[in-house]
Amino acid sequence: MTTATARLLPRARRFLRRRTRVLLLLAGWSLLESAHTFLGGYGLAKALDQGFLAGHTGVGLAWLGVTALAVVVGGLAGRGVFRGLADLVEPLRDSLIRQVVSRSLTQAVAHPARAADSAVVSRLTNQTEIARDSFAGLVLVARSFVFTAAGAVLGLLSLAPQLLLIVVPPLVAGLLLFLATLRPMAARQRAFLQADEDLSTQFGAVAEGLRDVVACGAQQQTAARAYGLIEDEARAARQLARWAAVRCLALGLAGQLPILLLLVSAPWLLRQGLTPGVVLGALAYLTQSLLPALHTLMNALGSAGTRLVVVLDRLTAGPDSGPGPDPDPESTTVPHPKTTIAPDPETTIAPDPESTIAPDPTTPQDPAPLVPVPPGGPGVHLRAVTFAYGPAAQPVLDDLDLTVEPGEHLVVVGPSGIGKSTLTALVAGLLEPGHGEIRVAGRPVRARSGPDPSLLRVLIPQQAYVFSGTLRENLLYLCPDGASTSALEASSDAVGLDPLVRRLGGFDAPLDPGVLSQGERQLIALGRAHLSPAPLVLLDEATCHLDPAAEMRAERAFAERPGTLIVVAHRITSARRADRILVLDGVRATCGTHDELLERSALYRDLAGSWQPDALPAPEAPEAPECAERISAKSRYLS
Repeated sequence: MTTATARLLPRARRFLRRRTRVLLLLAGWSLLESAHTFLGGYGLAKALDQGFLAGHTGVGLAWLGVTALAVVVGGLAGRGVFRGLADLVEPLRDSLIRQVVSRSLTQAVAHPARAADSAVVSRLTNQTEIARDSFAGLVLVARSFVFTAAGAVLGLLSLAPQLLLIVVPPLVAGLLLFLATLRPMAARQRAFLQADEDLSTQFGAVAEGLRDVVACGAQQQTAARAYGLIEDEARAARQLARWAAVRCLALGLAGQLPILLLLVSAPWLLRQGLTPGVVLGALAYLTQSLLPALHTLMNALGSAGTRLVVVLDRLTAGPDSGPGPDPDPESTTVPHPKTTIAPDPETTIAPDPESTIAPDPTTPQDPAPLVPVPPGGPGVHLRAVTFAYGPAAQPVLDDLDLTVEPGEHLVVVGPSGIGKSTLTALVAGLLEPGHGEIRVAGRPVRARSGPDPSLLRVLIPQQAYVFSGTLRENLLYLCPDGASTSALEASSDAVGLDPLVRRLGGFDAPLDPGVLSQGERQLIALGRAHLSPAPLVLLDEATCHLDPAAEMRAERAFAERPGTLIVVAHRITSARRADRILVLDGVRATCGTHDELLERSALYRDLAGSWQPDALPAPEAPEAPECAERISAKSRYLS
């Protein structure tokens, strides 16, 4: 901190020199405010010696009245103190804000890639508020201590000069010890702030890229990195606490020891001719004025002071220096030899060789199912399936029997929160039923042995998963053996992804998830599922951000795709395109065709409403509440 302090001091002196008038006014109000400090001990001594102990009660009350009046005057002077404080503090804040804005603009010009990073500006803006509050507190406390100490020392001198021999030496020793702790305290404060920022950066990156972490199997590396940063912050906090203990020792030496010495030496002072009033007045100076002022000063300088130096050092650094060093690029990134990762805030981990990204996307291979399933696709069988989110919770599904034939197109409808996403999560194997059995292609859905589940089924939830990289890598995410460019083009054309491919610049263009709309993300996820070799596709409102025409095209693409299709629909038009419809109504379930359900299910008639086969698809806006159905662990990405 020596370099930082040396660099900040000239700026501080220039800042204060330009505000000499404000400082003089602040000193004047502070002097008036601290008048009661002098009278607090002096008036008490006179009230005792010349009044109560001398038998003159009126004189004693008069001195106490003068002391009380000084307290009232000091309270009124506090208004002027705070007005002067505002005139001193607010220009500092304005100056720091200008530097923050200037630095962010400079960085935007010099480093266009950082222009969209609002986190830097947000962090620096927060630090300007820390600097403002810390500076205001320090000025208030330092001013109060200077005038309080001056009043107390002057009062002790006026009562009896020998009192200074008892008070001044431990006071000076304690202050020197405290000042000696400021530099190491500032260094520990800087280390703690840096550790805290590193930990926050790591947690933010992991939160944004959690699915990347899981997809790449990098949980242990990421956890180890996080644990290391936690330990670094804890170590910095412990070191800061040790120096805080030294600060407590300095406070005891400067504030408590004079009181002890005064009490021990009281008999000697009385033998030297000092009166009881003088001794009691000196004790009042120490306990009511000097000790509280010392305690406040040391706490403020030890915490807010060191924090202010650290924050000002960062805020006034050169335009190229940020709030802290860039995070370690290896902290959450697992490099892939053939994967190009674009610099994006959502990117934390690129697929590794064990993920389902193709080792070489350019290999001309068409995807093909790698598990034995019937030619039309796998059948899905649920037998007496019951599921509840907790032992005491009401079942979401109760004793459900359902058979989806190979190659069938089933649509699931029902009110929001009724269990549609739960059903798809059970079929995908993400959830385990409390009772009953679920089989896909004749195998238990959560079988611990056998082929990779992503080769048999794929689930696309409402919130589409898109990672930074190329568009080709995103589309081949579920194709372990890769796919030819012709297969990519066919799937893109089928789900309506072609316009986006052209706008992005082709399949090998870098992809930035942050600039994609929710609908564009869903189109990419749909293209990925359509291209995958999985013969069972589960779409959990995977088209809710598409317009009706785009939704119709995507659903028709999956209906024409070989395999079995289960769709959780948020528009009744989707139900009309299905082979069968499953209506969930509480713990009841009714399955049939559109015409059958109009006769058998009152709920389905309500959902269908006044829909007519020849009518245009309804606009998307009225369906927003259903589209925004809550996503929880029951509807995650299968892979």
